[in-house]
Amino acid sequence: MKENPHLEHYPLAEKQRERLKTPSGLPFQEITLEAALQGKIKMSDLRVTAEALEIQAQLAENAGRPQLAANLRRAAELAGIPEDRIMAIYNALRPGRASQVELLELAHSLENEYQAPRCAMLLREAAKAYFEP
Repeated sequence: MKENPHLEHYPLAEKQRERLKTPSGLPFQEITLEAALQGKIKMSDLRVTAEALEIQAQLAENAGRPQLAANLRRAAELAGIPEDRIMAIYNALRPGRASQVELLELAHSLENEYQAPRCAMLLREAAKAYFEP
């Protein structure tokens, strides 16, 4: 990233467009109605990227919002995980839906297959809260 973002850079889509790209690498400025009508952009180009979420996290940190920054960094980790996998994790986190071992296996998968250590830690915390006295 070029510089540490500050509140005057927010919203990014208006004030820092040149820093944003789609998941396929298309510059954000090229996401236009005309491009959509011509079929030049795909639905996947409309998804948020881990990089954009990290910039948002830095903005939140600089605004004194560390909890929001942590949430945005977890979201950045999830950006590259397939939706069906995210839904399986979401369902497993619901009370009574998964065993402690299953939650810990999901955490291991997040950390090792998807390089999502913050999300893995959240699953480990859930496993502890659900199953340890």
